[in-house]
Amino acid sequence: MTGKMITLKGADGSFGGYLASPASGKGPGIIIIQEIFGINSFVKEVADAYAARGYFALAPDLFWRMEPNVNLTDKTPEDWQKAFGFMQRFDIDKGVTDIQTSITHLRGVPGVSGKVGAVGYCLGGQLAFLAATRTDVDATVGYYGVYIQTRLGEANNIKKPLMLHIAGDDQFVPPEAQAQIIDGLKGNSKVTLHSYAGVNHAFARTAGDNYNKASADLANSRTEAFFKQNLG
Repeated sequence: MTGKMITLKGADGSFGGYLASPASGKGPGIIIIQEIFGINSFVKEVADAYAARGYFALAPDLFWRMEPNVNLTDKTPEDWQKAFGFMQRFDIDKGVTDIQTSITHLRGVPGVSGKVGAVGYCLGGQLAFLAATRTDVDATVGYYGVYIQTRLGEANNIKKPLMLHIAGDDQFVPPEAQAQIIDGLKGNSKVTLHSYAGVNHAFARTAGDNYNKASADLANSRTEAFFKQNLG
């Protein structure tokens, strides 16, 4: 299953996105929200995997205002330095606006049969949370989202189902932040929280240093069931 680059028209300019389509030509939609490395091989792998399971999967290029077509790895210090630089300069609010643009675009793609969800990783995990609070997405999943504890004031705006996967030993989300997230969201009937003991940030990034197959498989199976239930 191979996707293609497309162009999306936003309120303040056009930007790219990687769209993978199901062989059947019909199905729900999923927005794949990138990590700090841009639209790289992992993001495309995730999109292709969703397409293989019957979804239209669109990964928007959210760094386009800084530099279009960022494609970094997690394998070199140079790429890490560049990735953190992009994250520090990234406008979160405009990123959420681009996600809404992407959701609206995907709903208009021929063959998209109904609802559109979103799944994000790392920076994308935070954006997934904000998509749940600020956009009209139908269901959202965040993997090891960073700085969600600083966004809990928006939790009352969550109107559609949200699932968060939390890495117990996350180097970027310390225990006190995890506790704040869990305490701040545990009473929200729209939110499902899963914690994974003994795994680090990016445990679901295949080929990454912290990849943990058992936890990734469990998280991915929960995500798949969640989307089947809420996007069918």
